[in-house]
Order: sequence, then C-alpha cells, then structure tokens
Amino acid sequence: MIIKAQQVKKIYRNGQLRVEALKNINLAVEAGEMIAIMGPSGCGKTTLLNCLSGLDTIDEGNIFIRGDNLRDLSDNERTAFRARHMGFIFQDFNLLPVLSAVENVELPMLVAKVPSKKARKRALEMLERVGLADRARHRPAELSGGQRQRVTIARALTNDPAIVWADEPTGNLDSETAQDILDLLYHLNREHGQTLVVVTHDVAVGKLANRIITMRDGYIA
Repeated sequence: MIIKAQQVKKIYRNGQLRVEALKNINLAVEAGEMIAIMGPSGCGKTTLLNCLSGLDTIDEGNIFIRGDNLRDLSDNERTAFRARHMGFIFQDFNLLPVLSAVENVELPMLVAKVPSKKARKRALEMLERVGLADRARHRPAELSGGQRQRVTIARALTNDPAIVWADEPTGNLDSETAQDILDLLYHLNREHGQTLVVVTHDVAVGKLANRIITMRDGYIA
C-alpha cells in the first residue's frame, strides 16, 4: 500500500465561517495504480490531492505515504519527503518564463543540490522521454500548450518519483492535445510503474484509470 488515508478531515475557517472540505476520507492506493479523482466543482478533489501529497495539512486522521505518517513530519521534513518521492503536474504548467525547457526541468534537481552536469544530463533525458528533445532550448512562450505540459511532466519525473500527482493536467488543452498528454501519462504509468493520482473532469482520464474515486460534498461517494 503506497497511499493510505484514515478518517481524514480538513476544515477551512474564515472568521465565523467553517467549511468542512474533507469529511472522514478513507482511501487506499496500491503501488503502480492509476487513480482518477472525479466529481463536480467544489466537491473537494483538489483539497484531497493537496492533503494526500502533504502540500496542505489536515485537521483529523492520518495519511501514510510509503508507510510514513505525514503528520509526524515537520514542514521541512515534508518538503524533503515530497522532493524525494513525489512529482507534481498542474493545469497551469507552473513553468518559469525566463528559463528554457531544459532549465525548467533541471531546476528541482539543482534545488536538491544535484551537481549541475548531472542535473542537465537527467533533464535532457527526461525531455527526450516526453518527446521534446528538440525543444530543450526553447522558453515556455515559444512552446504550445501541449509542449509546455510535456515539459511539466518531464520536470515531475526528474527524481524518478514513486507517486505522480496531477491536478487537471488536460484542463488547458484542446481535445487532441489532451489525448496526447493522457497517452503519455498512461504510458509512463504502465511502462515505469509510477503510481499516478489524477484530479480531473475529463471522462477520458477515467477510462484510462484503474479506478475512479468519485467525490461529492467532501465525501468519497
């Protein structure tokens, strides 16, 4: 079991306002699974992903990643844990516009103190894996939406993560480009055995996944 959530609650407070975003979430994911988290807007999908990955804290319950309880880790320890074991793919790409594709991909490795030569070699390998070796020197503004998402995927894979989290990875793409990105994610999941957890509205993602987790009003329905 690579991901396990037990009785997880997440509450947002703003003055007198109290919103229970996650309600008694129980979830188990096996290593190598591809999971699609689906449901209407505002149902808690992204909150669940952020809590499971340690980007956000929880109010009650426990979340175990590879046997480690995230609640036992300090903020710095959680950050280091994510860097070692996780990769992230976001809808809006989160690429730095002043850096080339290869510089964006190698950045997390440089932050993790990987030697620059080794980081550059690994970044170029990752860009080749996602079919963008010929765009390594291009900046994000010189790339299409699909190419930018491929750079994001390459960056997410640099540390060979056990888990890849993706939040609406096809949300900003046209249908044909979205299908290309889905095919790439599916291939990476099947060929390299990485656990993939995808928050999505896209029914095509659900069709590729091993399981669909449907959420409604903070619950797993």
